[in-house]
Amino acid sequence: MVQIKQKTTIIARQSGVGQTHSRSHVRVRDVYNIIDEPLEREGSNLGLSPTETMMSALIGCTNVISKKIAKKMGVAFGEMKIDMSYSFNRLGTMLQEEVNVPFNDVVMDISVETDATPEQMAEIKSELEKYCPVAKVFRAAGMTITENWSTRPLSSHSH
Repeated sequence: MVQIKQKTTIIARQSGVGQTHSRSHVRVRDVYNIIDEPLEREGSNLGLSPTETMMSALIGCTNVISKKIAKKMGVAFGEMKIDMSYSFNRLGTMLQEEVNVPFNDVVMDISVETDATPEQMAEIKSELEKYCPVAKVFRAAGMTITENWSTRPLSSHSH
């Protein structure tokens, strides 16, 4: 059997068109995303704002990478619920003053259906910190990210 070696570094491409002062259509592969501002900021509210899009990437990355880690360890991870809060210093977006770290104090309350032992959960959390690219970039930018994990038993729809 020939093993296909995946490239470890790739050049990723995305393109976007700013259609109005607030709305952009972004294309990645064959998927489109609308990034927009809410009505109260004179947008058309057709998608997440640029900052909401960025922060939602942390939720998605946390889900994907932790489930990859659990699978590699032979641990079942079912539905994962992530509630996030963070402080956002908007002085920069209001063009009032430059803010070096506009987002901080990110707290994610993560509840996952799993059969993992406390020791396995500790390892998954440790590995997640090493491998989630979005969290790595955010932390390198000076953001603090706190993950509060809780587990619940696997339900029948998780298998």
